[in-house]
Amino acid sequence: MPAPVPQQRAVPAAETADGADLTLLVIQDDPTGTFSLPDLPAAAGARVRVRTARNLTEAGRLLTDDVDCILLDLSLPDGAGARSLAPAGAPDIPVPAVSDSARAEELAVLLHVLRIAPRHAVLALTAENDAELAAEAVRVGAQDYLFRDELDARLLSRAIRYAVQRKRADIAQHQLTESRLRAQENARLERGLLPTPLLAGSDLGFAARYRPGRSRALLGGDFYDTVRTPDGTVHAMIGDVCGHGPDEAALGVELRIAWRALTLAGLCGDELLSTMQQVLEHERESEEIFATLCTVDIAPDGRRAGLCLAGHPAPLISRAGRAARLLPFDDGGPALGLLPRARWPRRQVELGGAWHLMMYTDGLIEGRIGEGNQRLGQDGMVAMVDEQLGRGLRGEELLDAAVARVRELNGGELTDDVAVLLLSRDRDREQDRDRRRDRARTHERGRIAVRSHPVPSAAVTPAAPALPVVPGVPVVPGVPAQRPPL
Repeated sequence: MPAPVPQQRAVPAAETADGADLTLLVIQDDPTGTFSLPDLPAAAGARVRVRTARNLTEAGRLLTDDVDCILLDLSLPDGAGARSLAPAGAPDIPVPAVSDSARAEELAVLLHVLRIAPRHAVLALTAENDAELAAEAVRVGAQDYLFRDELDARLLSRAIRYAVQRKRADIAQHQLTESRLRAQENARLERGLLPTPLLAGSDLGFAARYRPGRSRALLGGDFYDTVRTPDGTVHAMIGDVCGHGPDEAALGVELRIAWRALTLAGLCGDELLSTMQQVLEHERESEEIFATLCTVDIAPDGRRAGLCLAGHPAPLISRAGRAARLLPFDDGGPALGLLPRARWPRRQVELGGAWHLMMYTDGLIEGRIGEGNQRLGQDGMVAMVDEQLGRGLRGEELLDAAVARVRELNGGELTDDVAVLLLSRDRDREQDRDRRRDRARTHERGRIAVRSHPVPSAAVTPAAPALPVVPGVPVVPGVPAQRPPL
């Protein structure tokens, strides 16, 4: 028989984990009035406010956000209508397979409560002889269970506090798991959006470093890419969308993909940047959004390059035996998105035999120096990189040392996105390639000569004419026969 539940009243509660008052919703139909909650002794001034509901419909009205715990009698008689009270569009939660149909209906009541109160702690109240049903209730989602015959103030106080804290821990764990899964999905997505250089067949060395300014992000507003077209030209690009949020990162990815597609389609220089500006104008959320860009196309022999600047810092070049310096930047054009009919001239620059070309975003040069307002600037960056090149650093080691040094000078993490791209041409590697090419050509010429003038496998000496045998003159083996006298 269902146990009675008293009307709403406030009772002292035992000490809670945070010392705050708790609200308990009791769901039970008590026609006989033989059951009452035990008085809970006050421990730390905390109280438990009790609300009562005689059925699930009434419980739905009393269930508000300030309810901390629900005490549910599994013998509630209206379990058969539990499914009909579910909200529209709610998923169909199956009743656990049990041998007793009555127990299935009792669990249906619990499952309905768990469905309408997913963020509330639930205590299952059952008879002492229903220990298996009580354990099953905990398995399907209740935080704890109580037996009616053994209910006292101490046990009820402990059960309420335990159920509330366990539910809070379960919710926190669930949120943490969701956050981790979401972070993993975002990381996989962002890694998939990072560029993969297309340099197959090129002798140029490549290295890149990327550090977004946003915390716990893999992508920022900076972007870069490098591709080699079928004619042997190596195209490199680096850019920066103003801002640091996810919208700017998404726009940077769109611009990078557009640049690669236009480059592979054969566009270059002013024609390419004009088309890139059209892409920016269509994709940006505000007319105030702009992007800086630097493009370099290196000739197949690696000795010359075309340079276009759209409001972006000029690349740094270092040649063997010379100090590092910036490439010319006097005739660059404006940033993309600022002037509707802007033009971006392409300047031809000589690179030489062996060189290192470093392209970067302003995050590398706008870091502070010490505690003042002084910035590193392009001159400071050139001097820093020149010093590291003098120490023999190359490739990825050079970029790691440069970024680490900028962070050290800044006194901590940089607030802006940082992207650095390094292309290198090694003279020794070029000479080795030329020697291998010469040897291959020499070998091929030798093969052609052999096929044109075949050499006999063995020299054939013409046989001497046979001499007549003269009677009376002995023939000695190994000694040529004597010609008879005339």
